[in-house]
Amino acid sequence: MIAFANTLWYNSSTKKEGGIAMANTLVQFRADETSRIKAVGICEKLGIDLATYLRMCISRLVQENGIPFSMKVDDISENRGMAAMKEASRIAAAEGIADMTLDEINEEIAETRKLS
Repeated sequence: MIAFANTLWYNSSTKKEGGIAMANTLVQFRADETSRIKAVGICEKLGIDLATYLRMCISRLVQENGIPFSMKVDDISENRGMAAMKEASRIAAAEGIADMTLDEINEEIAETRKLS
């Protein structure tokens, strides 16, 4: 079995939680190549990349203190969450903001909060 080293940067900027600065952490793991290829294919069908999926998993795992959701390709037509994600992707593409980086999104959120 050939192992594939996957690298995930969890967030690209230092953030504060409870007033304490939190540094970025590099997360690496090994997966067999066949599983990685299948995972990438599933993520593509869901409209995300593998690194985004892994960040989502880590974030929700921490928030919920457990595994909080199921996203299966078979359930896309019936899944309200997937429908909402697809609609958000469609709107982002129409508005020309589909390729924004996480830093750009965070900057826009910060600016909006300043205005309100």
